[in-house]
Formats: sequence, C-alpha cells, structure tokens
Amino acid sequence: MASKLNVFVDADVIFAGAASPSEYSASNVVLRMAEITLINAITSAQAITEVERNLTEKLPAILPEFRQIVSRSLKVVDIPKPEDLTGYYGQANPKDLPLLVAALQANCAYFLTFNTRHFFPKAETPIIILRPGELVQTARLLLGGLSIP
Repeated sequence: MASKLNVFVDADVIFAGAASPSEYSASNVVLRMAEITLINAITSAQAITEVERNLTEKLPAILPEFRQIVSRSLKVVDIPKPEDLTGYYGQANPKDLPLLVAALQANCAYFLTFNTRHFFPKAETPIIILRPGELVQTARLLLGGLSIP
C-alpha cells in the first residue's frame, strides 16, 4: 500500500482556505483533502503564527474556523533552527526560507503557495512549488482516470 502524499501548505493558502466564501476554492479543497486523509497536509508554526496575526487584523470572526481547520487538517511542525537553513540559502526569499526548510525536513513532495515567485529551489532539492489549484487539478485528473473493477 502506498503512503500518502506529504504536502506543505503555506500561510497564504491556509488563510485563503479559512477565509474563502466558497467551499470549492482550491485552498479549501486542499484542506478538505487533508481532513478526509487523502493527503498529509503539513505546515510550520511560523505559518500558523502568520495566519493568526493576519486573521486577527483582518477577519477576527474567522479565527474559530481557522483553529478548527488546523486541528482537523494540518500537522504543524517546528520552525527549523538557524543552522538548518545553511545549505539552502538562495532557494527562497529570506523570510520564507524557514518554511521551505520545514517542508524539506517533513519530506514534503509539494509546497503549496500563491507566492511561487518567492521560492526557487535548486534542481537537486526534492520539492515542487505549486499553487493550490495546480494540485487540485492534478488530483481531479488522477481520480477521473480511476475505474471501479
């Protein structure tokens, strides 16, 4: 039996999923895929702090739903130590580098973000940067090709 796909979810995707008025937004669908255990959605404490800060400032009424999403859908990993970042300088904007390293430490195959231009992993770095809609589209194509015996 194959293990589930590890997908790192950036703060902007979590925010969009929590604040989305539509249950069909790509960010919301990714979080629901994790909730029903189709994928392992992973994020870091840094991303959680960022989402909480932004929701408190912009949409405080959404905070309870956000906390429920975190508890049901996300595995939260620690922020990497500064010495863990050393081999990865230049592969992300400095503010975002701990997120990329957290994703790599968690063995994530994909890093979901709307800010794809902030991440530029080297070819030998084993992670693919995608927008949430790209992952959802791929999942739809794969599931659409399944047949029941």
